Amino acid sequence: MCKDCSNSDLSLLEPVFAEFEGDRHALVTILQKAQEIYGYLPTDVIYRIAEKQGVSPAKVLGVATFYSQFRLKPVGKNLILLCKGTACHVNGADGIAKALKEELGIEDGGTTDDGLFSLKEVACLGCCSLSPVMMIGETAYGSLTPEKAKEIVRKIAAEGGAA
Repeated sequence: MCKDCSNSDLSLLEPVFAEFEGDRHALVTILQKAQEIYGYLPTDVIYRIAEKQGVSPAKVLGVATFYSQFRLKPVGKNLILLCKGTACHVNGADGIAKALKEELGIEDGGTTDDGLFSLKEVACLGCCSLSPVMMIGETAYGSLTPEKAKEIVRKIAAEGGAA
């Protein structure tokens, strides 16, 4: 039985289960679709997926934690993906990370108390020519300095949180 479940509306998953009924190899795709629905993977959703796929919740959780695309906690309105790849690292990504953590009062993987921002450090964003770079939503912000990164999040916050 599910402990500490978030009481998600599990009926939202039924079309997903119908689409992949009998497909024992669709776990990652089902998790992706569930995350699209809920914004993250709540505990009760993991248990329901396990039940429908005929596997243990531990197996589903193992897959969800193996792939960095999956989130087990809700994220803020604006997810900041900060590149820590080689080019970004060499060009000052650690200083950008420090500045964002100070400005937002959160660590990597955290969400601000107001739910406006989440910060996730990632291995590569594929924007090496813009290094150091971060993405917020669909927008890439490159050639960052610590102050420029702070200014970007301040501007987004001042505009009501829309990146």
